[in-house]
Amino acid sequence: MFDKVLIANRGEIALRVLRACRELGVRTVVVHSSADADSLPVRLADETVQIGPASSRQSYLNAAAIVEAARQTGAQAVHPGYGFLSEDADFAEICAENGLTFVGPPPQVMAALGDKSTARALMSRAGLPLPPGSVRTLPTAADALDVAAEVGYPVIVKAAAGGGGRGMTVVRSAAELPRAYARTRAAAQVAFGDDRVYVERYLADARHVEVQVLCDNHGNGIHLGTRDCSVQRRHQKLIEEAPAPALRPATLETLAETALRGALSVGFTGAGTVEFLVDEAERCHFLEINCRIQVEHPVTELVTGIDLVHEQLHVAAGTPLRLRQEDVQLRGVAVECRVNVEDPDRDFAPAPGRLDRFRPPGGPFTRVDTHGHVGYLVSPHYDSLLAKVAVWAPDRDGALDRLDRALGEFEVAGPGVRTTIPFARRVLRDAAFRAGRHTTALVERLLHPPAADAVPVAAPPPNGAAADRAAPAVPDIRADADPAGRTPVTAVPAAGPNAWRNR
Repeated sequence: MFDKVLIANRGEIALRVLRACRELGVRTVVVHSSADADSLPVRLADETVQIGPASSRQSYLNAAAIVEAARQTGAQAVHPGYGFLSEDADFAEICAENGLTFVGPPPQVMAALGDKSTARALMSRAGLPLPPGSVRTLPTAADALDVAAEVGYPVIVKAAAGGGGRGMTVVRSAAELPRAYARTRAAAQVAFGDDRVYVERYLADARHVEVQVLCDNHGNGIHLGTRDCSVQRRHQKLIEEAPAPALRPATLETLAETALRGALSVGFTGAGTVEFLVDEAERCHFLEINCRIQVEHPVTELVTGIDLVHEQLHVAAGTPLRLRQEDVQLRGVAVECRVNVEDPDRDFAPAPGRLDRFRPPGGPFTRVDTHGHVGYLVSPHYDSLLAKVAVWAPDRDGALDRLDRALGEFEVAGPGVRTTIPFARRVLRDAAFRAGRHTTALVERLLHPPAADAVPVAAPPPNGAAADRAAPAVPDIRADADPAGRTPVTAVPAAGPNAWRNR
């Protein structure tokens, strides 16, 4: 195991990694921007390094400053958390060139999977089913029109380098496609420095289901079951649960086994997530592989009893997997709600400010991951995630009731501050969600209810039975306070803007 790990992130995930390191007897270095100088991870770290101003590009995306901070402090490894540089293959390669272990897959694997088009091709060769569409990127709008005509509308134009819910445009007719194609390419160039896009059939009424995998550097791998992440706004998740509800056991098992096969086929190592769309007939379509710890990892930890960050660190240190597949037992149901500082009544616009009141919930089987506290100033410079409330219960109804109770106890208030808690409680009381019949269309339906005379879209049967309606011809994978010893470090001069992308 490492003696010292640098945490190249902020907020609740920096605190989560710091606590895991402390439990393993590993000293921590937390890098931070000037805006986060008094944050909770900085207060609790063994050593700290200010790497730049509030701007992410000059701090958390400043690879040169992060590497220099690791060199100055003698850190042996860099844990990137999620977001920022966590899936940047160039950064992982620079770490390796400077004798630092990057906690994640090898750079070449990350590069291949970070390119969504390349990942689709690799997973197709490994036998994973894809949504109908282009496997490779499309250089012209005419190419996009040809693919869309073949698979049928609606389609979705996706950036090959996209991630985090960005770089995607839904198109419902051929007349809209040329402009959407150009707009998505332009946005992708600005966001990711890469304007390549591809087109696939848009599954409007599908479930977003993902599989957690763990793989080591010795060819071993296991899966830790499924998660449902269908409650989304603008392709970003709000509520997640494990295991995915209302799917046949055979579908869950096949999803997990297929995901692990895909990860092992490309030499994946560490903790990763293989994401799928599952349609009404329980046909499964590969979306992407995330090469990092996920925001929603607590629900998997709650149903398996396995600390994913501990396992990440052991794998990065070269230890063979300490678990076999038969060691993984799923017990009960866990549900997580992201508490974002956003106003759902204004299309989830950020609503940052000072927290004059902040009292997280407690109680049996209730976990809160947060960096917030009374007096904390939620910065407008970063992601709006303030806390994650995750609960466990023996069954799904009990877990949903427990989460609603916990959210009802959560006090967050300050000038101009709004959160997603009221909207999340509305989701928890929705009949389709309670029955496990919700899809990625749920949030849109709640925000913009259909007209009274509109024809409703049929939901999947509660027992997950296949629908009789015709479906696209795609492969079917179904199976029948500061501690003593904290040492401040002189800030590393910022290297200025750089090309490292936040995927």
